[in-house]
Amino acid sequence: MCAAHDVLHELLAGNERHTEELPEDYFRAVQDGQHPDIVSVCCSDSRVPQERMWGVDHPGTVFTPSNIGNQVWDDDEGTRIVDGGVLYPIHHAGTDVAVVVGHTGCGAVTAAYQVAMGAELPGPRGVDKWVELLVPVIEEALESETVDTEADEQTVINQLVEYNVDHQASFLRDASAVPDDVDVYGFVYDFQGIYGNEHGRAYLVNVNGETDPDRIAAEIPDAYEDATRSLLF
Repeated sequence: MCAAHDVLHELLAGNERHTEELPEDYFRAVQDGQHPDIVSVCCSDSRVPQERMWGVDHPGTVFTPSNIGNQVWDDDEGTRIVDGGVLYPIHHAGTDVAVVVGHTGCGAVTAAYQVAMGAELPGPRGVDKWVELLVPVIEEALESETVDTEADEQTVINQLVEYNVDHQASFLRDASAVPDDVDVYGFVYDFQGIYGNEHGRAYLVNVNGETDPDRIAAEIPDAYEDATRSLLF
């Protein structure tokens, strides 16, 4: 109980610092509604700072749903539908850019990979549901020629992370509930130095279905050319 109270005290102290540091008019523009520029679907992971990774300084800029394995869907009586956390800003807040963000060393992808290889689900049920939804994606990837199944496990896992980002982005682009004029981008947040030496870089791996790094690089400013790489090419 004492340790729990220590954490509570840290939360209170942290929020105190937060409120003291905010400009007086920080929330003025979003008092009566929100119109975020993007909806960014991230994996539920304490190592992935959902707004900070984009250098966001203002509230109301990024709508940030997250779940196990950065999955854009949910199960509705056996049918996969676009998750409401993604659809809400698109249909009700004027958002026209959707971003899928995976990350290196993803525990959800690792768990789904292990299940695909014959292991038991990790439990509890609230976790298992999301791992089960991810397993078919992993199985598809392993059966394709995209992932090097002969590589070491870390390499395989990180290739599967990128494959999953592409798969989720493709699902969004194909979903009838997502308007055709919504741009869909895929990133892998790298805090382990897998894609390069810049820890914390979000590497652009998918632009509206395009996954070739050279073609993506041709679409973005030269200054960001190093921000697009792939483990699948």
